[in-house]
Amino acid sequence: MDTVSRREFLATSTMLLSARSYSRIVGANDRIQIGLIGCGHRSAGHRQMLKLSADTDPNFDLRSVCDLWTVNRQRAVDDAQRLFGHRPKAFQYSEEMLADRELDAVMIATGDHQHARVLAEVVRAGKDCYCEKPMANTVDDAKLAREVVVASDRVVQMGSQWLSCPYQQQVREIIRSGKLGKLVSISQSWNYNGPRWHVPKDDNVAAIRELDTDWKRWLLGRAERPFDPRTYFEFRIFKDFSGGITDQWYSHGSGLAHFYLDTFVPDDTVSNGGIFAWHDVRENPDTFQSVSTFAKSEVLYSYSTTFGNAYGDHTIIRGTRGTLYSPGGEGSPQ
Repeated sequence: MDTVSRREFLATSTMLLSARSYSRIVGANDRIQIGLIGCGHRSAGHRQMLKLSADTDPNFDLRSVCDLWTVNRQRAVDDAQRLFGHRPKAFQYSEEMLADRELDAVMIATGDHQHARVLAEVVRAGKDCYCEKPMANTVDDAKLAREVVVASDRVVQMGSQWLSCPYQQQVREIIRSGKLGKLVSISQSWNYNGPRWHVPKDDNVAAIRELDTDWKRWLLGRAERPFDPRTYFEFRIFKDFSGGITDQWYSHGSGLAHFYLDTFVPDDTVSNGGIFAWHDVRENPDTFQSVSTFAKSEVLYSYSTTFGNAYGDHTIIRGTRGTLYSPGGEGSPQ
């Protein structure tokens, strides 16, 4: 049987490898070693993804986990023990984990404002990387991440759910086939009924203590401020750390519009919104609407979200010969 070294293999393949490719790897030393940076809710999803992958492509190990908060690290170790039958190494700081020469690839699920800088750190350390969206929420951080990745030979993938969904791929094929005629508009209305991303009695907010984490490190380039457990866990509703709806749901919606149209950037966009429903601790809008035009393809794209009422969620793709209508919110395959 032909064998391929782990380093050579990773340099020419994605992190999610086919069963056929795995069959070419032999020996314990050639098992792909994966680490997790950020061990909160999204990282729990990553572990589930790895568990599902292990059913068909088992030649990897969850080697290590990293999180600033002691409790998250312990939860991740315990969860890995339950899922994979062994306890990974645990680190508080990313540079400690990345110093491990046997580590091949990293999955990032930190706070959104940390993604770009951690991504750059991972790539500089010579590791392949899967990073949750948004890659960045400032232009400077986006440029930093891009420059580091382009200058490297690492495999890097951004996680933007729905683009790998078979349903959404079929939608794009219908559009490409011309069955809808000339496409004229895409309209998404994805809503929620409740104070999204704010949990008044969050157990994590009550549990965390400043001495159990590293607050200054967590800020990672943002302006210094006193330790705030609410900001630590609900960063999506605070302006310094997230765009809120734009970082979270709109990025998925616009990503699908680009996917359908094979076009990356609209020619113009106008947006508006505000805090109209939930006057709590949030700084980011709970109501948002945006309209874009794609001049070359002559398509109008509109997106809206409110957290005040979720009735009538939909995606509508209109062409001169037909319309695709999907009831339901974000990415709904109906």
